[in-house]
Amino acid sequence: MHPADPLTAPWQAALALGFGRRGDSTLLVRREHHGPLRVQKALYPEGPGICHAIVLHPPAGIAGGDRLQIDVDVDTGGQALLTTPGAGKWYRSAGPLAEQVVSLKVGAGATAEWLPQESIVFSGAEARMRTSVELAEGARFIGVETLCFGRRASGERFDRGSLQLASDIRLDGKPLWQERGRIAGGSPLLDSPIGLAGYSLCSTVLAAGVDIDAQTLAACRAATTKEAGAQYGVSAMPKLFVGRYLGHSAEAARAWFVTLWQHLRPIMVGRAAVVPRIWNT
Repeated sequence: MHPADPLTAPWQAALALGFGRRGDSTLLVRREHHGPLRVQKALYPEGPGICHAIVLHPPAGIAGGDRLQIDVDVDTGGQALLTTPGAGKWYRSAGPLAEQVVSLKVGAGATAEWLPQESIVFSGAEARMRTSVELAEGARFIGVETLCFGRRASGERFDRGSLQLASDIRLDGKPLWQERGRIAGGSPLLDSPIGLAGYSLCSTVLAAGVDIDAQTLAACRAATTKEAGAQYGVSAMPKLFVGRYLGHSAEAARAWFVTLWQHLRPIMVGRAAVVPRIWNT
């Protein structure tokens, strides 16, 4: 048996981050990695109270057999925002599954914002994405997940492969949100009105840990988009806000999210929304 070619062997990468409150500051107190996942430095564009981190995956894309594990722990009273430097790409596979697992634990009175840029799922990809959030009592979370199926600008539809999705939020040990999905390339679900309704992009916004008041909910429902024909809506449940967007434009979906974020962040995090500079590069 010949050893695997290091140039073609799947990536097995892991990143563990810990954020801790020290006086009036949130510090990146733990940073461990294995394989091609990194955070180069802690950033403070909003001052010392909230720590921003950009999660880097130098290969830029996820291929069959790759596995990425990201673990984030925000200690009591800490505030952390994590994003990515660009769109994630899930390449077509010859068969092996590619997987990304994101786990966030948020301590009492702490806040975590998981705001990656969009993920592009190539036709022929075999992908699985799992996200779990554990909130202590009084913790708060804002997250967004935007998925682009195929490469529409290049005329590519998502006609082969599959994407498996799992998302969980628990508050004080009790289930608050649980969603499972499987989208197969070429499936009737892509065009069905109970699926993607012919759109190539879907985005989900989740905010957990706080009851959304009627005024904030009304402001979020009034949010619009410049993308003609896009469908979107929001709803609120106890301690949980959900927003959904269907369209073709990642830029329009992000702009819609930012509008929601501007209304949600002051009551969730106690701060005005400040768009990460990396989104503009």
